[in-house]
Amino acid sequence: MVNGKEKIAYFYDSDYTGYYYGADHPMKPQRIAMTHHLILGYGLHEHMDVYRPRRAQHDELTAFHNNDYVGMLQTTTPEEARSDPRAFLKYGIELDCPIFHGLFDFCRLYAGASIDAARKLVNGDADIAINWAGGLHHAKKGEASGFCYVNDCVLGILELLKAHARVLYVDIDIHHGDGVEEAFYTTDRQGKGPSGVMTVSFHLKREGFFPGTGALEDKGELLGRGYSLNVPLDEGIDDEQYLGLFRPTLDAVMRSFQPGAIVLQCGADSVKGDRLGPWNLSLQGHAAAVAHVKAYGVPMLVLGGGGYIKTTVARAWTLETAVLTGQSVEDALPENPYLEYFGPDFRLGWDRPKYNVNFNKRADLDRLGRRVQEHMRSLAAAPGVGLSAHPPEALLPACDLEDPEVVHARLGEYTKAHCGHFLWCVEEGYAGPGA
Repeated sequence: MVNGKEKIAYFYDSDYTGYYYGADHPMKPQRIAMTHHLILGYGLHEHMDVYRPRRAQHDELTAFHNNDYVGMLQTTTPEEARSDPRAFLKYGIELDCPIFHGLFDFCRLYAGASIDAARKLVNGDADIAINWAGGLHHAKKGEASGFCYVNDCVLGILELLKAHARVLYVDIDIHHGDGVEEAFYTTDRQGKGPSGVMTVSFHLKREGFFPGTGALEDKGELLGRGYSLNVPLDEGIDDEQYLGLFRPTLDAVMRSFQPGAIVLQCGADSVKGDRLGPWNLSLQGHAAAVAHVKAYGVPMLVLGGGGYIKTTVARAWTLETAVLTGQSVEDALPENPYLEYFGPDFRLGWDRPKYNVNFNKRADLDRLGRRVQEHMRSLAAAPGVGLSAHPPEALLPACDLEDPEVVHARLGEYTKAHCGHFLWCVEEGYAGPGA
């Protein structure tokens, strides 16, 4: 447990400014540098231990990812990918996830930061560890997806499981955290012990919105049954509605699951005005969710994620760095190399004026909240393992499974949903033969 003044580790590398997905691609790694320079301008770095990340090694990446997939990322050039695009579709390489110069180095850098941040928590060198370059939650075991190539969230969780019996993953990106959920969907901890990982995702769920997964009914299967919690929301949700559901949901999860560590993915595309995200969360509302998780006093790995207005992302993650360090900052932005991008207001707390129609009705949210609470009550009490104890590798509990045909039917529907986005890309001509 975190007591008194927290020790905070912060990871950043100036090399992030050198990576480029492409001219028309919404993902801009430069947003990480813009965040960093606001953090420096406010002096927040003085309240953290600042580290330059180490690049992850091949065997660290293959702790989750397939060896051949990692090899493809390492050896494929942009020219090769363009010359025979169909050869790389099985790896998810298409318009959303192009091969660009320096891609593998970029992956090693942000993944290494998340792995080492998790190790700081495991070794007791930090109570909170921050990697705003991380949070790339869509990547699958052998497939890139949704601008994500290496799933540093999963790698961080696996590192934390070396010391903590239970790890909670919380995702506040507007897109469903499908890659992390899928990694643990049929087993609680890669098959190595009782109830080690629970995933909780708050996201937009509507027809045609990526990745198309994350239904309330998707709760995990086999040993993972009950340990995936999805909170699907409609367009236009505001601070009051979101926090009114987020806070009691997390409180119930904490009471039941009792995690020894938390991984919090803070995608900023859930903030109002994002190019891809049609919600009405303010910067302060997004930060309030981070503050609520911090208040549990459990070691936290804090990661970035989505966010496609660079200045909004930088504002959000700077404000949340202030929350995590317990510092108050002025609304007027400090001098920094990117200041001109923040005009004409030059304020930290400025929310973009765009408003999205709110389709979230009170009755629907109340009903959703009740179902979430029922789900948590249905979970068995947290296993009798001390929070600081290493989970047992043997003596696995007996698993009283349902009818296999019923389970397989549900898994078939889950897989079908996860393939939906790719099939849509094929239909639209973005992937597949002739693309």
